[in-house]
Amino acid sequence: MERRSFLKKAGVGLAAGAAAGVASSPVAAAPAVHTGLPEIKWRMTSSFPRGVDTLFGSAELLSTRVSEITGGKFDIRVYPAGELLPALQALDAVQQGTVEMSHTCSYYYTGKDKAFGFGTAIPFGLNARQMDAWIIAGGGQELLDEFYSNYNIRSFLGDNTGVQMGGWYRKEINTVADMNGLKIRIAGLGGELLARMGAVPQQLGAGDIYTALEKGTIDAAEFVAPYDDEKLGLHKVAPNYYAPGFWEPGPAVHFFVNKLEWDKLPKEYQAAFQAASREAHILMTASYDHKNPQALARLLSQGVKLQRFSNEIMKKAYDLSQEMYAEESAKNPAWKKIYTEFVKYRQSQNAWFGVAEASYDRFMQSIR
Repeated sequence: MERRSFLKKAGVGLAAGAAAGVASSPVAAAPAVHTGLPEIKWRMTSSFPRGVDTLFGSAELLSTRVSEITGGKFDIRVYPAGELLPALQALDAVQQGTVEMSHTCSYYYTGKDKAFGFGTAIPFGLNARQMDAWIIAGGGQELLDEFYSNYNIRSFLGDNTGVQMGGWYRKEINTVADMNGLKIRIAGLGGELLARMGAVPQQLGAGDIYTALEKGTIDAAEFVAPYDDEKLGLHKVAPNYYAPGFWEPGPAVHFFVNKLEWDKLPKEYQAAFQAASREAHILMTASYDHKNPQALARLLSQGVKLQRFSNEIMKKAYDLSQEMYAEESAKNPAWKKIYTEFVKYRQSQNAWFGVAEASYDRFMQSIR
């Protein structure tokens, strides 16, 4: 079936289901749109280039679904990074009301407050399913809403890539000492953590990574995982590919909406937006889980050297992350409030996942 045909039929079904009073999740239902509702046009600026199709495609899907559910009355135009605004100014533009919304990672903005890290990922945090559980069902959304209200924004889950890779390196990284002086493109608190290990973090938009790595401006770069990394061509300029990206175990990407603009929306449009964002979120994780194994196989066939970080590096990074979190808790009330609940949730989730998911995964991986 043609994708657009499917989406149109799905949109009609969602609206009809809601009109009939069918109670279900935001993914499965959306409101009937009354003919008297206004036409609204929004602009969404993304932190991602159009060529990174899975990430950027999530924003396009949201726009398409909102338009279809509302009969074209609520129109959101999507701008890739650099077309309307630079990649790393997406959140600021929403806060200031320059645009109505953005599609970006909260941890790009930890320079404002380290608590921005929680919305996307902190080193040794939650994996993708655990992040979903925390934000959707475990009180995380409420904690984030309280924090984001200080910046005049609302957040909506838009994607999760799943655990990311540890990046591309021009030379092998075998010990903690090999991190010393390493210029690496990395975002969020992962950058501060690697700085404590001796590295020199650089924050660059996706479109600038290849050139910087090719010219030697940086020695290493992490982005997402095999599918997106292959699209950026990073394997052509740095042959050593490391796992895991312990600083991004389950990074969520968000749709940030200006709070004043959100409050002005008719409730029917708010419901349509929430349904579309949840659909985009689910599709993103599924798409990456589908595409990454195939992309990794292609990369390995081209001579990429797949390696794992040593236990020495992992243990040192973990210990330093705990020091970093304790320091931040001592001086930042916003961080402490979220982290206190976050770490309790992580402990509970890891205990459960260790019983079921991890034991099953270990067995299945041992017999492949």
